Amino acid sequence: AGSFNKANDNDVTELPNVADMLAMDIEINGTSFSLEKGEFSQYNRSLNLKTGELCRSFQWTFKGESFAFKFRRFVSFADLHLIASEVEITPLSGNAKVIIKSGINGQVTNSGAQHFEEGEKRIFDREFLQMLQTTCESGITFVQNTYHDFSASSLTMKSRFEMDRRKVLMIYETEVAKDQVLRFSKLSNIYTTRDKEAASMDLDALRTHSVEQLKAQAAKSFDSLLSESAKEWAKYWAEMEITVEGKAFDQLAIRFAQYHLMIMAPKHDARFGIGAKGMTGEGYKGHSFWDTEIFLLPFFSYTHPQIARSLLEYRHNTIAGARKKAKENGYRGAQYPWESAWADDGEVTPVWGAVDIVTGEATKIWSGFIEQHITSDVAFAVWQYYQITGDEDFMVKHGYEILLDTGIFWASRLEWNEEKQEYHINDVVGPDEYKEHVNNDAFTNYTAKWCMENSLFYQKKLQQENPELYQVLDQKLNLSAEMPLVKERFDQVYLPEPNAQNVIPQDDTYLSLKQIDLTKYKNQEHVGSLFQDYNLHQVNQMQVSKQASVVMLMYLLEHKFSPEIKKANYEYYEPRTLHDSSLSLSTHAILAADIDNLDLAYSLFERAARIDLGPKMKTSDHGIHAASLGGIWQILVCGFTGVRMVGGELRINPKLPDEIEGIRVPLRWKGNKLSIHLTANFVEVSNLGTTSVSFSIYGKQQQLEASKTLRIKDYQTA
Repeated sequence: AGSFNKANDNDVTELPNVADMLAMDIEINGTSFSLEKGEFSQYNRSLNLKTGELCRSFQWTFKGESFAFKFRRFVSFADLHLIASEVEITPLSGNAKVIIKSGINGQVTNSGAQHFEEGEKRIFDREFLQMLQTTCESGITFVQNTYHDFSASSLTMKSRFEMDRRKVLMIYETEVAKDQVLRFSKLSNIYTTRDKEAASMDLDALRTHSVEQLKAQAAKSFDSLLSESAKEWAKYWAEMEITVEGKAFDQLAIRFAQYHLMIMAPKHDARFGIGAKGMTGEGYKGHSFWDTEIFLLPFFSYTHPQIARSLLEYRHNTIAGARKKAKENGYRGAQYPWESAWADDGEVTPVWGAVDIVTGEATKIWSGFIEQHITSDVAFAVWQYYQITGDEDFMVKHGYEILLDTGIFWASRLEWNEEKQEYHINDVVGPDEYKEHVNNDAFTNYTAKWCMENSLFYQKKLQQENPELYQVLDQKLNLSAEMPLVKERFDQVYLPEPNAQNVIPQDDTYLSLKQIDLTKYKNQEHVGSLFQDYNLHQVNQMQVSKQASVVMLMYLLEHKFSPEIKKANYEYYEPRTLHDSSLSLSTHAILAADIDNLDLAYSLFERAARIDLGPKMKTSDHGIHAASLGGIWQILVCGFTGVRMVGGELRINPKLPDEIEGIRVPLRWKGNKLSIHLTANFVEVSNLGTTSVSFSIYGKQQQLEASKTLRIKDYQTA
């Protein structure tokens, strides 16, 4: 994570695929083992979400000879550098000559782009293999080590070394008797010159340190290392485990989502964020989007606030890049990049994308130029985290600066409309990316004005409560000159108002665009099928949306809209939304629960859960959908359990579908750990913290003292 590099000057910065230290070539009786040869049976592959262990086993038969295989592996949660695997091979028909070729393979690429210069290869103590590789542009040196342990097998092993271009290998050869088990483990680690612990080391010292660490781990068994990792996992599961009573799949779905949320989070280092595909694929090049702030942060803020803080510190670390982008565009303050990588990069969104089916040319990606709501999204996440946690230290060191500087940006971004005597925001892409170059996108305008309002509130708060900090930020951000402009323009920001049918126009033209029959695309087998019939210019002229836009606005700023307006907008926009983005289903599921359409809410929950966990094997080819997984947590917690932070207050309004019998949710609120148990008959809130907590349930204010439990029966009719 965080090791961004450009393969050449014309490429976009991306996370490079590091050398493969898991793969190995196995030869049995002169034949290279492959499941593409012969036949296999009793195949089983499983991922233990509790411990992170991946297991695979099967029997393989080739030319009349059968063998049993078992593979186990994990990436340690206790030692973030360590990867461990164990292999068992058992001949079932007769004796076998087995050759294992394994080591470090640096011949991998990013879809053909090579990011590394080949470095030195070396073998220590005739057992520990090491290879160095340095990224060609960013200059990060990767130190990779691996070790093989055959002590678990009472077999005589012959071994030799082999080096090739970008490879260093060990070759082991042995004879295995019928029913005898050849068992061995492979331990590997990765260090880089960018690691925090490497800050005080030169490269030679880091190389020595990495090998010594691997030697220390090699003194332990595979099961011992797995146990250490599992114990670390247990600490996190104790804070976040949700119990879903009902269908087994629903329970699996939330655990699968939480597992991935944890393995993608850089909990050890605030210098980088979460990519839109986590660490599971090349999709979106490892860049951070609004996915983190809007879809992932709530999970971390409510369950692991220390990780949420780290992710927001990343946004503060990148504020120089945000200011750079604002300046390049002729604005002031901090304009966050649509796609973010290195702290000071600024915008890293690719310029060209998929082919236009009409022109045959590559389609220009406008998001990096004009999808500007990301700035409000970052500010919203900072504010939301602060309200949930009460973390004043974060605000002093990072948060207030972000909130003030994003307000300054929006004040400078506004455009005066002389005819209407108000400020507009023109030529943008909103959350609905099927509408480009629109004026007064509702989500953008509302959140921009909210952002300005927030900056004015915290300016006043600091002036009154922390004048010393305000003085520091005044000198840094020129608040004395900028904030009067924010105040002056705030009241004149145009907000699209509901029409006679209570529908808020998504932008200036959306409601006047032509309507087409979307049945075919609403029932599509694969997302994006609309573009097999139309190009983006044509789609721009239709009332069709990619994902939640006005509906997303109703969710984030729900205190600004009545239930009637929420319902009217949901019922207008959902039929026109294709959910071609994995971000969309969760927001619509939550709002469907809000308007008491629980059948639709549950259906959308199931669809969201099956994006990465369903039977369609190609949906995750470019990596899992990080935001969708965060959205699954939000459906269960914010939708069905009804937990929301509204205007700085905790609100619990459960909306439980018939398909779910009950939910148990742990969460943290301002330092206190709470447990919520919800069924169709009651909602129970337990305060496991040390101070009293106030919240509302269906509009009735509650005060719950430490170590106390509140149970409300028949809450739906109370």
